[in-house]
Amino acid sequence: MNTRSQWGTRAGFILAASGSAIGLGNIWRFPSVAYESGGGAFFIPYLFALLTAGIPILIMEFTLGQKYRGSAPLTFRRMNKKTEWIGWWAVLVAFVISTYYSVIIAWAIMFSFFSFNQNWGADTEAFMFGEFLQTVDAGQFGGFVPSVLIPLIFVWAIVFGILFAGVRKGIEIANRIFIPALVLVFLLIVIRAVTLPGAMEGLNAFFQPDFSAITSPDVWIAAYGQIFFSLSIAFAIMITYSSYLPKKTDITNNAFIVGFGNSSFELLCGIGVFAALGFMAMQSGTDVDSVVEGGVALAFVVFPQIINELPALNGLFGFLFFFSLVLAGLSSLISITETYVAGLQDKFNISRKRAVLFGAGAASVISLIFATRGGLNFLDAVDYFINQFGVALLGLVEVILVVWVVRHLKDLQTHANGISDIRLGSWWPISLGAITPIVLGYMMYGLFTQNLLQQFDTPTGNYGGYPDLFILVCGWVVVAGVILGGIALSLAPWKNPAEVKKQDAEKREAK
Repeated sequence: MNTRSQWGTRAGFILAASGSAIGLGNIWRFPSVAYESGGGAFFIPYLFALLTAGIPILIMEFTLGQKYRGSAPLTFRRMNKKTEWIGWWAVLVAFVISTYYSVIIAWAIMFSFFSFNQNWGADTEAFMFGEFLQTVDAGQFGGFVPSVLIPLIFVWAIVFGILFAGVRKGIEIANRIFIPALVLVFLLIVIRAVTLPGAMEGLNAFFQPDFSAITSPDVWIAAYGQIFFSLSIAFAIMITYSSYLPKKTDITNNAFIVGFGNSSFELLCGIGVFAALGFMAMQSGTDVDSVVEGGVALAFVVFPQIINELPALNGLFGFLFFFSLVLAGLSSLISITETYVAGLQDKFNISRKRAVLFGAGAASVISLIFATRGGLNFLDAVDYFINQFGVALLGLVEVILVVWVVRHLKDLQTHANGISDIRLGSWWPISLGAITPIVLGYMMYGLFTQNLLQQFDTPTGNYGGYPDLFILVCGWVVVAGVILGGIALSLAPWKNPAEVKKQDAEKREAK
């Protein structure tokens, strides 16, 4: 039996886990969510969510991976053989995300080069969705977009190279480069942004507290949602990464460092983004509220507009911004892909290189769908459904299963306390046993009510106004597919000799 790979240093693990947590959502999702949810007052529910959901789940997943020393499917199987399917569900969610996440990185690569001459012109929205992506109607493919396909191949070449090199010589070294570089690059962006005319108005809009907002349940749900989606929890990554930790590792400290490190970078992103938005508002003679956007529109439409208006160093500022997206995206994509590489290795007892070829190879081929002229529509629908009904639902099921079904939380707490400086008290089981399930349950109820019921209403009631058939296939079928696929993979026989022996021993004991 091969010895499991390990991180070279504790810092290597922390950088890798932070690299997974710090992704595109930190840059383009957090600032707009915070602004729309009470500004400075949002940090109250945000911090509460971090301490009652984010860090507690991080500790749980770090402990699971470190204790059972396996990929997500193997970890859940070793905890209880009836729960293996949860691990495969998480792995398949990660697989789906990797197929389109890679394409967004490809966009950022191209926009890094566009920045030097502002090739997007004055109408950045028309350029992004027309000239660049050449978008066609939902459900159509329309042929490949060369300016997306070529950098997409480059993205996957980087991922293949890093994963082939292994955990210590590949993933750890890559994150030792990517994460410090990302922080440095974004610091330069922030320094430039806060010195622009109108920056203070943007920051005032971002931090101005609206304390009446925190009485709204929706704001608290937004806080938990941001923490949940930001920290890379509940889709196999942190379990996989922590399985490479040595047997004596301070789990709790690591979770706090990763959790607060991720939140600190989100705050830095908020400062940089809103300083730039304040400048744009002043240049256009409007208020900040009229220029606030989130997601793809913020990164690839609004920021090019801001870059156009800069008084100097437009190309450099633009390159740094889009290069930061590339760095953040690559560190996350590597971690996402590692989940199913590790799962294939453990389940089918194949070499790492073969697992990379099969797993990342399949993902790279499927990602070609999103490099077509119809790719944006496919990406938008799949991303919405897999995040809302894949990651969030998976997190709810995972917590309920560990805490209430197999009742394994006390064993995990004992294990974590035995190797960590910070001992877990009643705060941890209360957070995972009550607060997190209630909040996630409320979130899922609202999402299902909003989307499932509207599916049977009118076509315009669907997410994004997409046609019924398109949403059915790219939304509900994808969500159902990862769940059913997880169950199917859990039923497949293990090829891992150690696990086969363990299964045989369990059968003999049962007789």
